[in-house]
Parts: sequence; C-alpha cells; structure tokens
Amino acid sequence: MIRKKVNIGLVGATGLVGQCILRVLAERRFPAGNIKLWASARSAGKKVQYGRKVCRVNEIDPDEFPGCDLIFFAGTEGEKGASRIFSEAAIRAGAVVIDNGSDYRMDQGVPLVVPEVNPGDAFKHKGLIANPNCSTIQMAVALNLIHRKLGLKRIVVSTYQAVSGAGRQGTQTLESEIKDQSFGKAQGKKTRTKKIIFPRQIAQNVIPQISDFSELGFSGEEWKMVKETQKIFHDKKLAVNATTVRVPVDTGHSESVYFETREKAGLGVVEKLLAKSPGVVFSKNSYHTPLEIAGKDEVFVSRLRPDPFDPQAFVMWVAADNLRKGAATNAVQIAELLLK
Repeated sequence: MIRKKVNIGLVGATGLVGQCILRVLAERRFPAGNIKLWASARSAGKKVQYGRKVCRVNEIDPDEFPGCDLIFFAGTEGEKGASRIFSEAAIRAGAVVIDNGSDYRMDQGVPLVVPEVNPGDAFKHKGLIANPNCSTIQMAVALNLIHRKLGLKRIVVSTYQAVSGAGRQGTQTLESEIKDQSFGKAQGKKTRTKKIIFPRQIAQNVIPQISDFSELGFSGEEWKMVKETQKIFHDKKLAVNATTVRVPVDTGHSESVYFETREKAGLGVVEKLLAKSPGVVFSKNSYHTPLEIAGKDEVFVSRLRPDPFDPQAFVMWVAADNLRKGAATNAVQIAELLLK
C-alpha cells in the first residue's frame, strides 16, 4: 500500500466503533481517497459525518469492494458475523482487511497487532489483520516495555469495563435503566426497560460476567485476555488470570493489573519503564478515571506500587478509552503502519 491516497471501505459505519473510526481517520489526517461506507440493511440510507463531509451509508454489497485498498470491519466487543461473511470477498477484491471483531484473532495465520507492542507482525498478514480485544490492548500497551526489559512471569488482571464495549445497545440499556429507575421511584412502578443485553441490571450494579462462561468457569472475555496477551507478546508460557466485570460507566475501561517480573527490579526501574513506554501516560502522584480520559488515545497508568510480600511483583491501575485506543485508534494505527 504505497499510494499517496488510500481508498477506504468501512463495514459497520453507523455503530459506535465505526463512527469513532471515521473521527480518528479525520483527526489523524489519514490520507484517504475515496471512502465507501456500509452497514446492515436496517441502517442503510443513514448519513454519517466524516470530517467536514456528510456521507451516505449503503447496505453491505461485496460488489462494491473492488477499488478499496483497505477495509475496516468495525465489530464491537465480542461481536461476530460480518467479517466471517464478507472478509474473504474483500481480500479477493484486493483490499487489506483490518477486523475489529473477534472472529479471526486467534487464527494462526492472522496477525493480532498492537502497534506499540508488535508492529512487525502487521507485515506478516495474508490480507487480514485482527484488532485485539479492547481490554487486552490497553494492558498490553501498559506492560509492553516491562515485558521487554524485565520479562513477565504472571499477570492477574481485574477489569472494570464500560457499557459502550457492548456497542450502542449497551449505552442505550444503561440510559434506559437509569431513566426507568427514576420513573419507577416517582410513580411507584416497576422499570420499563424492554431490551436487555446484559445478564443482569447494569444501572447501580456491577456484573462479573462478560460473554458466556466456558471452560473452568471463566467467561469468554476472560479467556480472550489470556490467549490474546500470549499471542501479542509471543509467549505461550505467560500466565494470565483475568476477571472481567461490566460497570455502569458509559465509556472508558479500567483495570487493576498485578504482574510478576522474571528479573528483579525496584519500583524506580518500573516507574522509569512506564514513563518512557510508547503510548503510555504515567502518573506517579495521581490517578486517572474513565471520565477524565474519555476521548483520548493514550493508555493511562497510575497507582503503581510494589507487592510488599514479593520483591518481583507490582500492581498498577490502567485506564483507556475503549472506543478509541481499545478499538478505533488501534485499527487506524495499524493502517498507518501499512503506509510505511
């Protein structure tokens, strides 16, 4: 991909991630030529903003793929379907596919790329590059330099994931439940929320389940963090234990990350590694919350402290905008790698 202008396609243009990809492309001044936007039949005909332009969204049609150099598939957290159905046609049409969904992440021949961590993997693609899970991305960015310099032996992570990770229906569900609760208290009636996409009420609650439970009682989201982290770091022996939790926050995933290093290092060494880690904003004396970092592309690390019982273990707080660095920005950064 060496053209001055890159012809782009985007599948899922009306969803939260698709809309964010368009914003990030415009903000980063990606050298886009023609742009084609697609969505499901129910969203066809809608208009979306791309920079200063207003563009029409069409129903997905593989016959429109030719001419595109690059096609983004903007699936949300755990979403499957569109890329499985249409990505092969896109590749045959001559496009490189960057897939934000979970369909191909663990396929052996598909690179799983976080540009700050394993950029070289992007050039091993056979037409398709996978974007990792949002929670995996921010943890990998935060731990990248520590893993390179000190080696990682074990990671124990607990996540606090925003409802926007489940797409527009996730944010609408939280909004609806909050309104219904207010209405119910005022009128003495039960809530009116009809469309439930989470396993329990999310308003005024936390849910220790994201996707279905599977082997050993772990959820699919938890196994994603295990297997994707090992693949990105090229280390199948890296022990990762994850607990993923949905919280009533609109945007921004947070994580408590406990990690053990293979080499001994004091707190000062780890602080210096985080301070110079690509894509990381490290704070030594304060901390970051989802509300404060929404709309930003960096991964924010704070509350670093040693394990008082293990000289080779530390714990830190990691926050990032799940729609940007956790999805759209990472995908656009992959596209920027291909330009080089």
